[in-house]
Order: sequence, then C-alpha cells, then structure tokens
Amino acid sequence: MTDRIHEFLRNRREDGPCLVLDLDVVRDNYTAFARAWPDTRVFYAVKANPDPQILDLLARLGSSFDTASVNEIELALAAGATADRISYGNTIKKERDIARAYALGVRLFAVDCEAEVEKIARAAPGSKVFCRLLCDNSGAEWPLSRKFGCAPELAPRVLEHAHRLGLVAYGLSFHVGSQQRNPKSWDASLKAAVTIFRELAERGITLQMVNLGGGFPTRYLKEVPAVKTYAQTILRALREHFGNRIPETIIEPGRGMVGNAGIIEAEVVLISKKAADDKLKWVYLDIGKFNGLAETMDEMIRYPIRTPFDDHELEPCVIAGPSCDSVDVLYEREPYLLPVSLEIGCKVLIEGAGAYTTTYSTVGFNGFPPLKSYVI
Repeated sequence: MTDRIHEFLRNRREDGPCLVLDLDVVRDNYTAFARAWPDTRVFYAVKANPDPQILDLLARLGSSFDTASVNEIELALAAGATADRISYGNTIKKERDIARAYALGVRLFAVDCEAEVEKIARAAPGSKVFCRLLCDNSGAEWPLSRKFGCAPELAPRVLEHAHRLGLVAYGLSFHVGSQQRNPKSWDASLKAAVTIFRELAERGITLQMVNLGGGFPTRYLKEVPAVKTYAQTILRALREHFGNRIPETIIEPGRGMVGNAGIIEAEVVLISKKAADDKLKWVYLDIGKFNGLAETMDEMIRYPIRTPFDDHELEPCVIAGPSCDSVDVLYEREPYLLPVSLEIGCKVLIEGAGAYTTTYSTVGFNGFPPLKSYVI
C-alpha cells in the first residue's frame, strides 16, 4: 500500500471492486531490472497488465515488449515503442496474424515446431526466430510447462529448418514458470541451451540470443529474493555454461514488473456457516475467479488480504467469490486466516494484484461488470 493508493481509496466513492495501480512502483521495478541486468534487454510481458499508461511509461523508460497477439503489438506501438522493440512471443499464431505483425514491422518471432516455422517463412520472410524449449517448472507457483516449447533435442531440427527456409535462426527461449522463487531454476535450461548452440554451430548455424523468459516473482504471503539476486545467480550460470562467449540475453518480466504496484479493494458481501457446528466460516467477497482472481485456481497464488481488524483474533475461513458458479471458491483446501471481528460490508485490500487480474476479468459473467482499473 503506497501513500498514493491510500489517498486514492480514501477519496473513492464508487461501489464495486477495483484495482488501483501506482506507476511510481512500476518505475522503481523497471529501474531495478535495468540496473541488475545492464547488458540484457528488458521485454515487458504485456499480458501481465496491458494498461496503456503502464505501456507508455515503460516505453519512455526504454523497455521493449513481449507480446502474445496482434492487439498487444498495436498497444505497444501506440505507446511509442518501435517495432524493433517488440517480440511476438506466442508460439501459437495464425498465419494472418504473423503477416499483420510483419506488416507492422515486427521481425522477432517465437516458435516451438516446424509447422510454426513454415508459417513465419511464408508470412514474415527473413525474420528472426527463437525456439522455445520445454522447461522444468519446479518451484514455480504458477507452472507453464507442457503447453509451450519443444524438447531440447528437437530444437536444433526446428532451427535448422528455419535456416533452410531463409529465416534467421536467432536463438532459444525458455520459461521456468511464473512466480518462480528459486533463482537457481534457470541453470538446467542454460545447460541445455549451450549444447544446442554447439550442435548448431557444427552445422554452420550461429545462434546469437538466449531469451531467459519471465518467472521473476512479486511478493505475496512469502518473501521472495530481490531482482539483484536473480540477476547475479543467472549471470553466474551463464558464465559457467557459456564461458567467455555469452550470447545476447533477453528477460521478460511481467508479474515482477507490475504485481506489487497494484491493490484491489473489495467488499465482504456475506459471512455464513454451512452447519450449526461448522468450524469454518464462509466469507464471500464481491470479487472472485471470474472478476480478476483467476490465479487462485488450485490455490496456486495466495494473495495477502488486509482488513481493518488485522490486529484482532484470527480464525480459519473459506473465501469465495460472488458468482453463481460452484468453482468460484478462492481458498478452501487451505483455509485463510481472517479476523473474527470481520463483518458484512467491510472493505478488504488484496495486495500484489497488479498483474493478471484485469486481463482475467470476464466481460460480464453473471452480469457482474469487468474489474475497474485506476492507474495513478
């Protein structure tokens, strides 16, 4: 909670949940990444929070942008980024979207199979491509394994195919999982990457870049290492595996860039018990999985929730959202400790909510409006 957010909420008179995000925190986060990684290009993961004011700030600060769709590319361009500062990092793209990105000037594309390479060769000739590797996501609170990437032993074939089709086999990427709290998790993929670099060099193809992905965490209920710790640990691993021939590097912070910049204000709608002898209260908020808190799925992300009574006695509660869908339960498997004195109508603050909330909010499920967002 920053003073600016506190003042904004103190003067707010509207009803319904809202996200309030402080741009000063985003600026501080970008500065921390840029200073810790002076020789690495920062590509903000637009999907984390595509608010135009965030993109405008980051563009002015010198950030590049990792995008997942043509719409995100257009948002980055509208914010002032030039096309050479944009990566089309989604490995699943329609050919017409590749063509549109190419027409907008984008020349850097992610792939993880030969079929995607062929689409890019047809729609974006001469572009640079990097192959995404499957990666162990152990230690990540929001894993990203299996859906994206190919086995490391397949990557040389994918990139050689790109080379033969006239594309620039530019490099490799991987993602160790979102909210990755272990800075050493990058090591195994870097070890695999150097093997691929060498194998392709023997075939006359010189790779230039390693995209280290995202995964940099924000603080929720548990402490996380500082950005500087991640940089030092990962750069040490790069030197260990690549020696004096360290390639160009890219990082793609999303959650780590905006997560701690935002707070959601919500309201307690109902407090009840399911039986007279039930030891657990059910606390229903006016925000749930369908209004922006999708990352509570399987209770993977546990947000800090602050109330006006945090210094009072606590009791275990189930927390649920307002919709008429039975899956709209946030924390039940591991009940959440909330004050005994919490009442219907109380405002609560959900911290660390700057990333992956507004973009996960439905247009109007059950008639509830999308999560309001204020950037200050």
